[in-house]
Amino acid sequence: MWARRTRILVVGAVLTVGLLATVLLQAPAPTQTVDELMASPADHLNQDIAVRGEVQDGTIDNSTMTFVLEGSSATLTIRFTDAMVSNGLDDNRTVYAEGILLFEDGAYVLDANVIKTSCPSKYEEEADREE
Repeated sequence: MWARRTRILVVGAVLTVGLLATVLLQAPAPTQTVDELMASPADHLNQDIAVRGEVQDGTIDNSTMTFVLEGSSATLTIRFTDAMVSNGLDDNRTVYAEGILLFEDGAYVLDANVIKTSCPSKYEEEADREE
């Protein structure tokens, strides 16, 4: 039927196309800052997005499972009902959140399924010890 070399080339091409399709279809959304996202939130409505920002002081509410991420000029409410959250979630901590952007009760809310917090810096610990 086909020569050995032709079969190897065909199998290699099929595997390469399959690998490329997998990578392209499962590529994560690029991470945006809160300010970038809130510049045009309607463009991302009901879509999977990734956003990073800093947890606003005093906004972590474990009863409603929400907190507010802030940028330099905008804020976004994050609902983490279905997300696994590390113990590092705290005020003024940089957070990465991934989920679906919704518009509820006149405000944008990110219904997060992934929440990752930044690790406290060893330099912050050293500064605390010196004080």
